[in-house]
Formats: sequence, structure tokens, C-alpha cells
Amino acid sequence: QVQLVESGGGSVQVGGSLNVSCAASGGYFSSYVMGWFRQAPGKQRKFIARISSGGSRIHDASVKGRFTISRDNAVNTVYLEMSSLEPEDTAVYYCNRIPAFENWGQGTQVTVSS
Repeated sequence: QVQLVESGGGSVQVGGSLNVSCAASGGYFSSYVMGWFRQAPGKQRKFIARISSGGSRIHDASVKGRFTISRDNAVNTVYLEMSSLEPEDTAVYYCNRIPAFENWGQGTQVTVSS
């Protein structure tokens, strides 16, 4: 069973940058389409970016131009570089395969304050 462990979250001021990571263990990571999702307080989890096994990327309009998804298949890790952060980016950030595994990781909290 694949385990997903997100890390790298924290608190940052508006306009700042932060990078989060997601390490996967088990399974066949290099063959998976991987995605980042986020869940703001009181809201549903939402898709924000995806990357194919070959590195093709799609970013949701809400983060396009500010966030960049990447991956390193050698270490079974997917990354999300975030810049120009806004208070609306405050959320718990999760990664998962697309389509998603049933089990999600614990996520990593990102808090953007003004």
C-alpha cells in the first residue's frame, strides 16, 4: 500500500514563498500521475496541480503563475513551489495520485498572514 507523507509547510507573510514536498513509499511512483490538493478551513479539498509521469504539468487557474509542481522519480517525491502567497492560499496541502488512492497523507499546513 502506498504511503504519502507531506512536509515543508509553515507560516509565511503575504507575498512570501514556501516549498512543500510529498514523499511516496511503495507502489510504482514513477508511473503515476501525481497531484497536489488543498483544503481550506470549512471547505472541501480542491485540486491545484498535477504532473504526469513524463513531467507534463497542469495548474489550476487559482495558482497558475505562482505555484509550480515538479517531481523527482529517483526519490519518489513530488514538490510544490509556491510564491506570491496570498491569505487565500491558507490551507492544508495534500498530495495524491490521480486518480486518488483511498488513503491520504496527513497533509502539511500552510498559513499566509497579512
